[in-house]
Amino acid sequence: MSLLAARNLSLRFGSPPLFTGVSFQIDAGERVCLIGRNGAGKSSLLKILAGKIHPDSGEVVPGKNSRLAYLAQEVPAQISGTARDVVIAGLGDAGEVLRAYENHGADSGMPEARLNEILHRMEADDVWKLASDVEAALSRVGADPSHDFSSLSAGMKRRVLLARELVAKPNVLILDEPTNHLDVAAIEWLEEFMLAWKGAAIFVTHDRRFLKKVSTKILDLERGIVTAWDCDYETYLRRREALNESIAANEAEFDKLLAREEAWLRQGVKARRCRNEGRVRELQRLREIRKKRRVAAGNVKAQIDEGEVSGAKVIVARNVDFNWAGKPLIKNFSTTIMRGDKVGIIGANGIGKTTLLKILLGEIAPDSGEVKHGTNLRIAYFDQLRATLRDDKTLIENIAGEGADTVVAGGQTRNAISYLGDFLFSPDRTRSTVAMLSGGEKNRLLLAKIFLKTANVLVLDEPTNDLDIETLDLLEELLAKFDGTLLLVSHDREFLDNVTTSYLVFEGDGNIREFVGDYDSWKRERLAATMQAKNSPAKNATRDNNPATTKANPATTNPPQKKKLSYKETRELEALPAQIDALEAEQKTLAEKISNPDFYRDPAAVKATNERLNEIEEALTTLLARWEELETRK
Repeated sequence: MSLLAARNLSLRFGSPPLFTGVSFQIDAGERVCLIGRNGAGKSSLLKILAGKIHPDSGEVVPGKNSRLAYLAQEVPAQISGTARDVVIAGLGDAGEVLRAYENHGADSGMPEARLNEILHRMEADDVWKLASDVEAALSRVGADPSHDFSSLSAGMKRRVLLARELVAKPNVLILDEPTNHLDVAAIEWLEEFMLAWKGAAIFVTHDRRFLKKVSTKILDLERGIVTAWDCDYETYLRRREALNESIAANEAEFDKLLAREEAWLRQGVKARRCRNEGRVRELQRLREIRKKRRVAAGNVKAQIDEGEVSGAKVIVARNVDFNWAGKPLIKNFSTTIMRGDKVGIIGANGIGKTTLLKILLGEIAPDSGEVKHGTNLRIAYFDQLRATLRDDKTLIENIAGEGADTVVAGGQTRNAISYLGDFLFSPDRTRSTVAMLSGGEKNRLLLAKIFLKTANVLVLDEPTNDLDIETLDLLEELLAKFDGTLLLVSHDREFLDNVTTSYLVFEGDGNIREFVGDYDSWKRERLAATMQAKNSPAKNATRDNNPATTKANPATTNPPQKKKLSYKETRELEALPAQIDALEAEQKTLAEKISNPDFYRDPAAVKATNERLNEIEEALTTLLARWEELETRK
């Protein structure tokens, strides 16, 4: 059943149009991801679907009983009040009635006629029930109703705004970059929310792991045209590549035909005397077709100038402490970063990741402990706040300096406009001020500026925000080939796993732990440790050491004795290694299977295999936790 349909939508802000003749529909239960390059028009298309802007032509047709909810890419700056106030605002006029009723007790001067009017509206519109709907929506997103909205983290603000939309009980969600600026925990929460969502959804994201896990259908906006792919993301990638090869072959044949006809028309006098007027008209038609062809956006071209090799030890930190507002951000932290290490830094928003980078770089002094740098370091720093970019200067001035029009890239002098063209900036765009750029364009400009530096140490703080998938793929490739040292802060799990080999993980209360492996391995280990701690007899230690408890039961003054394994548990422990080995062997076999390109020709097999891999992952987590629990009691 269609809940939302687009019919021949077109939109033009300049020339060429953003898109033309866009048609598709979203059915109940579908989770549709709209993908495309920065500037392709994805946000504009979502705004049209949500009724925020109007197309130049075409129409949006909601299904019967469709109720739409729209979550914008950026958090509006003017929102104030508590989280509950914000959600009540999502009820429209009924929300105003509810707010007036709840506030009338504090307003002793409210005229009786006004109070009676409010009570009448409460009854007539069944507003009484809406109060519980507000509480349910806030509970669903895990938000505290009493917290002031302005004091919330970026991730929690987006949760509250989502609750504001959910309170109206929509069945179609329209989400523009819902993962933007969220930390990993918030992204994983949103994944689980979306997977449990019973309605339809269309969303834009550049987070590939989120995309793969959540989407059931892909809409590809390219060259002003939307193509629908009723499959998962991995299958879409293979099918799109095959389609692009076919399009390229057809366009090459077309260009050959056009070249032959142009050559025929340019032949000598004898040929022109006998030329066929119908053939001339056909040539004119071919010229028009070629003129209207929209060329696909190019890819960023970049390279990292590594320069001289650094010393073997890059950064050594010993017993570093750093407090902020009386609370420990970093506590007794030590590490040695060697040449060639590629280290990801992960943790919740506001926990101190950027502060750690600045301490390691020597920009901030620790409260105690020391940080030493190795020899011959050439550091390039990507700042998530883009502080090194001047908004009032042009793109050329930002990378070349005022009055200059050349840059030195890879040891060669290049025209600044040409160099910026490698980062997909048109000549006209290079003379615009930075203030006119989108978030993704600013990040591309900052990368262009950083790659001009000779660096053997790259420090990247949230470089992936707002970048499209194609640029992310290129940046991954560059960093994978980079022989120097990398420190990377990111919430993009796919990007982290593809680039880094170890992690520094903020685990709370200033504790930072080193972990070698990928993100999922760390998460699995953390879950196993949590389960072990939960099931450990030590969880009752606090209660057992309570003086009141000791007085009531003197036996608790003795250390708790480990409960010996029963015969059944002993047999269970003996069997666990074989079970774990069998699951890991199956996991390895399936991983090898899905690495074969031919495997993806059968969508049903792809789905079944991915589901089995998820089952194995969950089973391994449970079995490992159980094995550790029984081992400690042997």
